[in-house]
Amino acid sequence: MARILSIDYGKRRTGIAVTDPLQIIANGLATVSTSELFSFLNDYLSHEQVERIVIGKPMQPNGRPSENLQRVEQFVSRWRKARPDIPIEYVDERYTSVLAHQAMLAGGLRKKARQDKALVDEISATIILQSYMESRRFSL
Repeated sequence: MARILSIDYGKRRTGIAVTDPLQIIANGLATVSTSELFSFLNDYLSHEQVERIVIGKPMQPNGRPSENLQRVEQFVSRWRKARPDIPIEYVDERYTSVLAHQAMLAGGLRKKARQDKALVDEISATIILQSYMESRRFSL
């Protein structure tokens, strides 16, 4: 089996998470500068098999699009043109940052570590991926 990769796309930084090859466990992979995301992904794909990519769809709590949605859609469009061999799909990302902070608190991270926005982005990507994996299990 190939991995599933998830993206928590941000204006400046993007968190990335990935499954193991058997698609059992979601793990944080990296946080990269958004301007370097495309090249990072292409480099990663040159040495790892990825079946699909899931990307957080930024929505406000009331269900309206957030200001970042347009940037995410532009990235998705660019990806689909450049790499049609690897599908990309949206996953609702509402509250992932809140859940990431809660996970950091539960994990006993100190305040300084909890203020690390790159770590929050990576954990958010992991939560997006875990959510996607759980939704697939329930639909089978």
